Amino acid sequence: MAITSANQLELLQTAEAVAREKMIDPSLVIEAMEESLARAAKSRYGSEMDIRVSIDRKTGRATFTRVRTVVEEEELENYQAEMTVETAKQYLENPVVGDQFVEEVPPVDMGRIAAQSAKQVILQKVREAERDRQFAEFQDRAGTIINGQVKREEYGNVIVDVGRGEAILRRNEKIGRESYRPNDRIRCYIKDVRRETRGPQIFLSRTAPEFMAELFKMEVPEIYDGIIEIKAVARDPGSRAKIAVISYDGSIDPVGACVGMRGSRVQAVVNELQGEKIDIIPWNEDVPTFLVNALQPAEVTKVVLDEEAERIEVVVPEEQLSLAIGRRGQNVRLASMLTGLDIDIMTEEEESARRQKEYEERTKLFVEALDLDEFFAQLLVSEGFTSLEEVAYVELDELLVIDGVDEGTAEELQTRARENLEAQARKALESARELGAVDSLIEFEGLTPQMVEALAKDGVLTLEDFATCADWELAGGWTTVDGERVKDDGLLEPFDVSLEEAQDLVMTARIILGWVDPAELEADAEEEELGEDGETLAEEEAR
Repeated sequence: MAITSANQLELLQTAEAVAREKMIDPSLVIEAMEESLARAAKSRYGSEMDIRVSIDRKTGRATFTRVRTVVEEEELENYQAEMTVETAKQYLENPVVGDQFVEEVPPVDMGRIAAQSAKQVILQKVREAERDRQFAEFQDRAGTIINGQVKREEYGNVIVDVGRGEAILRRNEKIGRESYRPNDRIRCYIKDVRRETRGPQIFLSRTAPEFMAELFKMEVPEIYDGIIEIKAVARDPGSRAKIAVISYDGSIDPVGACVGMRGSRVQAVVNELQGEKIDIIPWNEDVPTFLVNALQPAEVTKVVLDEEAERIEVVVPEEQLSLAIGRRGQNVRLASMLTGLDIDIMTEEEESARRQKEYEERTKLFVEALDLDEFFAQLLVSEGFTSLEEVAYVELDELLVIDGVDEGTAEELQTRARENLEAQARKALESARELGAVDSLIEFEGLTPQMVEALAKDGVLTLEDFATCADWELAGGWTTVDGERVKDDGLLEPFDVSLEEAQDLVMTARIILGWVDPAELEADAEEEELGEDGETLAEEEAR
């Protein structure tokens, strides 16, 4: 096939037709044609040559050119595509390295094999452009709902026609035991779009919490307009869900707006989710209040929050326990997902028994350590004293408020408490030395003898050993294993050492040992502070 005037316009017409069919830019098709023609020309003139083809976008005329680049003499490798400065003087005026000499060469006649090769190049380029367009289109739509048509089902996975491509709804992303037949209409959430060699892979979901949030956005105009915000969603797909909402307009009830007139809005979402029951809960910044709302319909008597451990204790009446926990623990599990906290539920009787046990343990401590009678020890506990340290180092006035305690009695109590603590410290120190703890660790400021003993029992005997410890090893923490939060016990956790305190202790030990330069730490801290100030400033400017 020769590129003659008769078929020059056909190139442009073919490019436009292909581009229109595949919905891609016509210039991409023309570039593919240029590449295929250049490849055919190289097979005719020689593969070593740098042959380029340019197709005029208006006339369709294809211009074949040979390019030779000027290089250093010692770098000359390809005589067909490169030349030295001396050689270039025949063709160029004052040539320098990097200059190019371009000359037009006659167009080639395409043989059958060359034409077939050109066709393959064009098809490949068109296919790549089509994939890029699909990826860009669906990547922008990730995080939204899409309507599609079921094409087929493969091993429980549903292949969905989404217009300009195919998407997959995996078995574990379907609600319950949903089954679909070819040509069924289906509505899904675009969870992820990945670029792969065989084209963009679009992953759908009907179980994602975001799917429910997007459905509410479609049904409730106030959410779409930003007047009401969905703060959290927790789902047990196909069974039950909880959704927390807040209104930024005092005149609009967020729960009522989501429910709609006679439940019309929420019912539309329920129908789409195969009858999934939905609890709509008002969101609150106060975590205990929010949790009480999240545990509806159960009534809560008392809430105790442990922010550091991200745990919360909830006390409910005996008759409300099964309602609070829910069938197979569903209610408390969803409330936990919604708040992001581990929830311990106990009845009023269980809480009372636990409090009584703590009361008895503290009373026994004061009886034995301070040589008091039981009644006097109970008075101390009733006034809120929980440890010997509190009695030993509290202001004298706080002991004088206890009935029957005068100044002399208060001083005697503090003396006994301090003597007991000193005896415990001496005993702990002796134990630590016997275990092999050295002076560098014993004399390290910030560690009590009891702490040193606890460290020595775990094999931490020197300041070097201590400096290699991680903060969580000392203070303890929580890790998530198979979706459940698991407690990691810290060596110094019984002494109420926080994660921040553990970090400071370890860093101080490293500075003393010369492992860390304090000047570098200060510089890093200043950079971090400047970064935070910059972010704050940017946020203020944005507002």
